Amino acid sequence: MHLPLLQFGTDSARQVLDALNNQPAAPPNALSVWQLIQYGGWYIMGPLALMSLFTIYILIERIMAMRAALKLDNDFMAKVRDYVHDNKIDSAKNLCSNSRSPIAHVVGKGVSRFGSPMEDIESAMQNAAEVEMSKLERNVGTLSLFSKLAPMMGFIGTIIGVINIFYRISLTDNMSIGGIAEGLYQKLVTSGAGLIVGIVAFTAYHILNGMADRVAQRMSQTGMEFMDMLHEPPKS
Repeated sequence: MHLPLLQFGTDSARQVLDALNNQPAAPPNALSVWQLIQYGGWYIMGPLALMSLFTIYILIERIMAMRAALKLDNDFMAKVRDYVHDNKIDSAKNLCSNSRSPIAHVVGKGVSRFGSPMEDIESAMQNAAEVEMSKLERNVGTLSLFSKLAPMMGFIGTIIGVINIFYRISLTDNMSIGGIAEGLYQKLVTSGAGLIVGIVAFTAYHILNGMADRVAQRMSQTGMEFMDMLHEPPKS
């Protein structure tokens, strides 16, 4: 009486095993970054990689330079005031020249013109401030160039990918996905890489511009403080 049930259980187990054996193979692993670069093509991905490396280098190096520019002893102007009022101009010059801050260098330019008309001192300090800011903003403009150039490079890769697609179709007269996949990979990878590099460069450019504005504001405030100090009556 139990034989049909046993036979049914055996058939069911065999069906389950057959279903497991006939399952489709697991999909391949996701594409690696190296494979994506290869699909994009070195003539496009190479320049984009260089742009990204230079962007990171400029960002880190300029952040360190601008942070150092903002570092100024709290009693710096008090020392300059004491030296100037005591007519110790050489000591004030040495204090400014020994500092690594460009703000101190601007003040030092004003100290070196001590005794000249106020207009000459102010003009000399403004010129010195422009020189120091140009040093601080070195290579920052390159980031603006990268932010515009990288998406354009990606767009060139997109055009090349589309050309490859139509070229393969013309050769094989076949519109299958397998025949045009390589061109699609190149089109999408280069576009995405160009946008990513452009966004990073654009962000870095504005970060450094914001820091440069802070340095310029601090420099202007210190210069005004120095000019006000020259109008103070000397110590009795």
